Amino acid sequence: FLTWVNCSSVRWATRIQDVFTLAKLLALGLIIAVGLVHIYNGNYESLRPQAAFSMETAPSVGQIALAFLQASFAFSGWNFLNYVTEEVVDPRRNLPRAIYISVPVVTLVYTLTNIAYFSSMSPEELLASNAVAVKLLGAFSVIMPISVALSTFGGINGYLFTSSRLCFSGAREGHLPSLLAMIHLDHCTPIPALLVCCAATMVILCVGETHNLINYVSFINYLSYGVTVAALLYYRWKEPRLHRPIKVSLLVPVCYLCFWALLLGFSLLSEPLVCGMGLLIILTGIPVYLLAVRRPTKSRAVHRLL
Repeated sequence: FLTWVNCSSVRWATRIQDVFTLAKLLALGLIIAVGLVHIYNGNYESLRPQAAFSMETAPSVGQIALAFLQASFAFSGWNFLNYVTEEVVDPRRNLPRAIYISVPVVTLVYTLTNIAYFSSMSPEELLASNAVAVKLLGAFSVIMPISVALSTFGGINGYLFTSSRLCFSGAREGHLPSLLAMIHLDHCTPIPALLVCCAATMVILCVGETHNLINYVSFINYLSYGVTVAALLYYRWKEPRLHRPIKVSLLVPVCYLCFWALLLGFSLLSEPLVCGMGLLIILTGIPVYLLAVRRPTKSRAVHRLL
């Protein structure tokens, strides 16, 4: 259904995203409100440092890094804005503004949500529960399954909308089959790219365990972010006079790269198999790139395929 909506109308796809994002925020707002009521009534024992940070065994640096990597999945939406830059009104002004507003809001909402969870259960109960919000909300618990469904619905819609533009841009640059660079003449939507993203989503849903999939995606995402930021520094050095519509201090990418190197390094040491699989997934694209893109002259068979 969502693929059909995105193929039919950009406006309807964005409206669906707005509605379901609002529904998600309302559900999280309810959780935060109930949690604050619990805290006001004196239920904050699990929030005391002695209880919140008590552990039978101290976590290793690698486990802490892996925890950061998994938690980063909740904040990975900021980079998707770059995929739809061509469809943003006045991106020079609105793109940084959207990032400056959304990242602090997401951080605040998720932090308050976790505080609300600890107002009704201990860390051990939190880890053992598969439906934390249901226990917290009590009489309002019937709302949570619906909210989770709406959140998932909106998340998939956002993935289809943004990732299809990534495939479209890659095909337009010659890095993917040219079929994916085609758009509908009337609807102005990249239908072939949307269909490929839909098929990939269904395959991912049927293959693998959610925990490992998040680790794969998080590792691949952060590896890609680091390479992209390193390329930014490279072009700052090689092309200092190049026009840059959006420019930030070099301190930002340098700090990011330092954190990135530590995070990925310790995560790889902690979970070499999971992170190695993510790295292997990326490396499978190198032969395709060398054969189909890097070579100055392509064979007829490759040319017909692309």
